[in-house]
Amino acid sequence: MQFPSYRPRRLRANSTIRSMVRETAVSSADLIFPLFVKPGTGLRDEIMSMPGQFQLSLDQLPAEIDELKALGVPAVILFGLPSTKDEVGSEAYDEHGIIQEAIRTIKAHDPEFYVITDVCMCEYTSHGHCGIIDERGCVINDVTIELLAKEAVSHAEAGADMVAPSDMMDGRVAAIRAGLDAEGFQDIPIMAYSVKYASGYYGPFRDAADSTPTFGDRSQYQMDPANAEEGLREAALDIAEGADIVMVKPALAYMDMIRRVKDEFGYPTAAYNVSGEYAMVKAAAANDWIDEKRVVLETLLGFKRAGADLIITYHAKDAARWLKGE
Repeated sequence: MQFPSYRPRRLRANSTIRSMVRETAVSSADLIFPLFVKPGTGLRDEIMSMPGQFQLSLDQLPAEIDELKALGVPAVILFGLPSTKDEVGSEAYDEHGIIQEAIRTIKAHDPEFYVITDVCMCEYTSHGHCGIIDERGCVINDVTIELLAKEAVSHAEAGADMVAPSDMMDGRVAAIRAGLDAEGFQDIPIMAYSVKYASGYYGPFRDAADSTPTFGDRSQYQMDPANAEEGLREAALDIAEGADIVMVKPALAYMDMIRRVKDEFGYPTAAYNVSGEYAMVKAAAANDWIDEKRVVLETLLGFKRAGADLIITYHAKDAARWLKGE
C-alpha cells in the first residue's frame, strides 16, 4: 500500500511537538468570572443548582477579587439581587443600588481590577421580565431602553469599566451609548449580548439571580434557537449602534454562531458559558462520569477555536488553577 508523504501523526508523537504545533490556546486572561451580589453582611450563600458558586454580600467582595487576581483572572461581571423589587425595577438605576455599591466596594479595594456590569432589569422587576410591561404583559421596548441607559450611566458613575446590556431590546445599544456619551463617559465600552437565545440552559442562573419570570417566558425578546441569520442581523445592528464587543449566549450549543459572528464581522467576540452548561458538567463530575478538568478545559478551548476572544464562565477559577498547573 502506498502511504501519503504527509503523515499527520508525525506531529503528535510526544508532548513537546504537540505543544509546538498547537493552534489554539486558552489563557486565564481570556476569562471573565460572574459574581452574584446581595444585601447583607457576612453572606456567602452557595447556589444549590450551581455547586461552587455563591451569592455574596458586599463585605465578601475584596477577598473574592484578591483570589481572582492571584489566579490571573482579570475581570468580573456583576449581577445583583436587590433589597426590594417593583414594577419598574427602580433599584436597577438607583445610585445606591446593590450593583452600584458593589462597584464602589471593589474599586475602593482595588482600583485597577476590571469591573463589567450586566445591564438589565429582570433581577429588579417584581414580574421578572427585562423591562416595563404593558397591560398585556408585553415588554414596552422604547420606554425600557430609556431606563437601561439610565442604569448604564449609574454603573459608570459608580466606577464600572464596561457595561453589558443583556435585555435584547431593540435599539438599546444606541440608547446606552448616547446616555454614556452625554454624561462624559465616552471611553466606557459596551459589550452587547447581541446573539442571545431564549434557551433552556439558563435555569440555574434564574435561581442564582432570583429572576424567573412570574408569568410567560422571554421568547418575545430573546431569539429563537432555530435562527442563525437573525443572529447575524442582531450583531450587525449592535455594531452599527456602537457596541465594542459582541456576545453569543449560550455558548456550548451555539459554537456555530460564535464562528459565524467572528467571520462575518471580525469584531471582538465574547462567549457566555452559561449556568446550565456549568451545572451539567458539575453534576456529571460529581458522579464520576467525566473528568471535570479535562472536559472544562476542552470546552473552553472549543469556544476559543470557534472564534471567541473572551469567555464568561463560572469555571474561571478552576480553569485558571488548572492552566497554572495547580
